[in-house]
Amino acid sequence: MLRHPNLIHVRSMAVNVPSFKGKATATLIELGQKWKDKTTKGVMLPTEPDMKARKKRKLDRDQESMYVLSMFPYPSGMLHMGHLRVYTISDALNRFFKQRGYSVIHPMGWDAFGLPAENAAIERHIHPSIWTKENIVKMREQMNNMLANFDWDREVTTCNPDYYKFNQWIFLKLYENGLAYRKEAEINWDPVDKTVLANEQVDANGRSWRSGAKVEKRLLKQWFLGITKFADNLNSDLRRLKKWPEKVKTMQKNWIGKSKGVQLLFGTDNSNFDEISAFTTRVETLPVAQFLALSKDHPIATHYAKIDPKLRKFIENISNLPPDSKDGYLISEIKAINPLTQDTIPIFVTPYVISDYGNDSKRIIKGAAVMGCPAHDTRDFEFWKQNMPNEMIKSCLEPEFMSEGNNGIQLPFTDTYAVRMTEDMGKYSGLNILDARNEIRKELQEKKVGSLTTKYRLRDWLISRQRYWGTPIPMIHCDDCGTVPVPEKDLPVVLPDIKHLSSKGGSPLSQVPEFVNVKCPSCGNDAKRETDTMDTFMDSSWYFFRYLDPKNKDLPFGPSLVSKNMPVDIYVGGVEHAILHLLYSRFISKFLGSIGMWSDEKHSYEPFKHLLTQGMVKGETLTDPDTGRYLKKEELHVDPETGETIITATGKDPVVTYEKMSKSKYNGADPNECISTHGPDATRAHIMFQSPVEDALVWDESKIIGIERWLIRVLRYTIILAQKQKFDPNFVTPEDMTDPEIEFHNKAQKLIKSITEEYDINLSLNTVISDYMKFTNILEVAADKGNVRNEILMQNLQKLIIMLYPVTPSISEETADIIKKNQEGWEGWNHYRWPRIERIVETKFQRFQIVVNGRVKFYFTTEKNFFKKGRDYVIETLMNSPDGRKYLSDKTIKKFVMKYNIVSFQFHKNKNILETVRKQFEDD
Repeated sequence: MLRHPNLIHVRSMAVNVPSFKGKATATLIELGQKWKDKTTKGVMLPTEPDMKARKKRKLDRDQESMYVLSMFPYPSGMLHMGHLRVYTISDALNRFFKQRGYSVIHPMGWDAFGLPAENAAIERHIHPSIWTKENIVKMREQMNNMLANFDWDREVTTCNPDYYKFNQWIFLKLYENGLAYRKEAEINWDPVDKTVLANEQVDANGRSWRSGAKVEKRLLKQWFLGITKFADNLNSDLRRLKKWPEKVKTMQKNWIGKSKGVQLLFGTDNSNFDEISAFTTRVETLPVAQFLALSKDHPIATHYAKIDPKLRKFIENISNLPPDSKDGYLISEIKAINPLTQDTIPIFVTPYVISDYGNDSKRIIKGAAVMGCPAHDTRDFEFWKQNMPNEMIKSCLEPEFMSEGNNGIQLPFTDTYAVRMTEDMGKYSGLNILDARNEIRKELQEKKVGSLTTKYRLRDWLISRQRYWGTPIPMIHCDDCGTVPVPEKDLPVVLPDIKHLSSKGGSPLSQVPEFVNVKCPSCGNDAKRETDTMDTFMDSSWYFFRYLDPKNKDLPFGPSLVSKNMPVDIYVGGVEHAILHLLYSRFISKFLGSIGMWSDEKHSYEPFKHLLTQGMVKGETLTDPDTGRYLKKEELHVDPETGETIITATGKDPVVTYEKMSKSKYNGADPNECISTHGPDATRAHIMFQSPVEDALVWDESKIIGIERWLIRVLRYTIILAQKQKFDPNFVTPEDMTDPEIEFHNKAQKLIKSITEEYDINLSLNTVISDYMKFTNILEVAADKGNVRNEILMQNLQKLIIMLYPVTPSISEETADIIKKNQEGWEGWNHYRWPRIERIVETKFQRFQIVVNGRVKFYFTTEKNFFKKGRDYVIETLMNSPDGRKYLSDKTIKKFVMKYNIVSFQFHKNKNILETVRKQFEDD
């Protein structure tokens, strides 16, 4: 009989089984090193495509490739735990689909341009390219140490001219199609990084997404990309993204901000301004509109700011107010006239009206203006209460079904369901909200003071950056010809080599005369290059296309090659990129489709089919209970006996929370240290096991010991079984299995099915590890009991070894190698081909429940056709069983029932059971 592996203890792993104590961790580290080259660079044996699996995934039958992609990193020089998590996930999927017979595309590259490299270069007095290249070498080695199997032949680095040449190519195509333009605009200025920020790069508190500095407003000429031209498609095609998280789609939908409403024309009582254009989504509230709110750049605001110093000061201070501020400045010299009622209403300048929102450029007055209705809008209500506290509030809506004795409604009343106009609304009195809305729209259109309009919150993408380390914008400014694009044949416009970068404001490129001064490509006269560089999100908006054709020197990629392999099948990355990167990528993908660079009408040119957003990694964070200051490890003392932690200086207990890992919180964990301490397989399995993919992962390295023990058990079990006897490599599941073998077989098949679906359909990768452990357990239990043939155990051990490969590749390689070295004729075993799910086998026997007078007394296992042999046989058999003699003898049957797997007796006393039953049958 095969003994339980936990009972085995021998010294040398080379021949026998390793001892767990003291050597387990070292063994896992050694195996990671031993199999590193093969698992990161080796080519697996080809496997036949699993057409049944493809049909289940609803893939095209001719689809041979599977594009699995993780978001590429900025080369900081050091992998963090977030990197380790995302690359472990993508690598596990990569290996799984290769084992299923797909030609998997699993590339890696570097998002290498940007402020961090430039700032680091300034601090260290070196060139950003040197810093970046050194970091790439370090991080590539770190990825190899974690056994990530990337296709390095597809590697791209965005700071290389052969890549950013095509940033410039795409920009020129956008320009040719009227989607790249330069205009003077109020921009967000980061005073720390000294560059412009897009609206998406400013957080809700008005701070820079990267530096955290309070953003300032400046007026500059900037380059924009016309993403708003694609707003409707970007919004409507979200419904096609069935395999995207709902929260990501909601974030994009809200950012695009599609709203249908009416563009209104308010008159004024001032001859200097004829009309004011304002947008509303709730035209039914127009009868009780009580004010207009203007943006600070509205012509009326700028006009009166010139003659009113208080207004001018208010406008200057707006950038310091929070976005949800209810402050307002009343312009007393002018009032607006309601186009429906002809009532005059006050006009305010407010911080909450976004510049250009609701503006209709065809109207007389440009600028942003929004109608205010305090009775039926929460923000307007709060604004009115703060700025006009003594003025009454007018309402025009009420519930359709008012209870008796209800003397009014509580304001603001913002319901839109089962709502009607109040009785004092003249011809609109009593109309439900939809009818009122349509009637008011009709009247406004007849008067030519209102038109149906669709608006978007989305603004065009501002891509100008006043920094060095980015893609030069390929445009030239000529006094005679205006702005002229660089000819395609002259691409790339290469970044000049600036020896000494500084953090002074303005574009560093403007300080390089040999770069700036050029001849106009149109007229040949002296001209100047554009000195701004592109937002680095341009680099990441199309890199997944370049991976498919990374050596193409003439085009960003070959259209036919990309059309065959796009969109990306599974894209793995953080939810923090929901708006910026993912929205820009969708825009550029759709644009490239619109100019014929790839074909994908089936998916509406969406770049990513399945978006898998892994949760952030959190670390134990310790703070001072008095000051809230984050504490370093050196400031703490751990009692060696109790394990309790106190603050060394004060003796107090620190406050313990779990927060996103960061250097400033001293709560980070180094993946390289973890790998060097526990080995890559244990680290990979631990990071996948600790939490569902979408959830935050609370890092607790102490729990990794459970993973280590399990992996050592797998190693031990393999060595024991491989040395037990000779096995046939072509062994198939036998027809003559015993019941214990059938039970084992069925458990194994259920686990294989579960593991396969967790990879292939559900992406529940934490439960994959749990199922691996269950599989190991059933192998050990069967071996311990000795009731399953060794051949069946070996057959299923093979399957476990194969299924371990996505997560723990060196353990999989080692155990496969152990079997091959200990068994003759096994050299040809393909230990990569994913096991097929076999049918569940029914057992010949069944366990029956024996109930006496309403209570279960015992269980009886016999053949499944037990009931078919008749009641006499059933009773006699049960009566003669050991439990039957105890519970059924010397009793008289009152009632007897056998149904399903239950036999029920109700008894009298002191009569022969069999005679009673026979008499009962005769009477029946």
